Amino acid sequence: MKIFGREPAAILYALQAVLAVLVAFGVFGLTDESAAWVLTIGNGVMALIVAVVTRPFVVSALTGAVQTILTAAIAFGLPVTEAQMGSIIAALSIILGLTLRPNVAPEQTAVTRA
Repeated sequence: MKIFGREPAAILYALQAVLAVLVAFGVFGLTDESAAWVLTIGNGVMALIVAVVTRPFVVSALTGAVQTILTAAIAFGLPVTEAQMGSIIAALSIILGLTLRPNVAPEQTAVTRA
């Protein structure tokens, strides 16, 4: 899978390099800690993109990506408690499971095809 013609890992490396320069020059008031949170959100977004385009679809990959993004957003000040975050992740898993289950069928083997 490619994003803008590049592998997701290459984009994350570029983001990391840009953040290092911004922190070194004090641009936007970025600190080491805030750059780490931006990189965490970037990792979560890349994981989210990969999870969405992967086939067969893996619900746990998508919920893991959302959890990573929510955790970093909370560190930036998103007013969500741990209990609320857990509820969001649980609800997302249930909704995705209910949505995907009717569209999933077991693979037919040679024995069941006969």
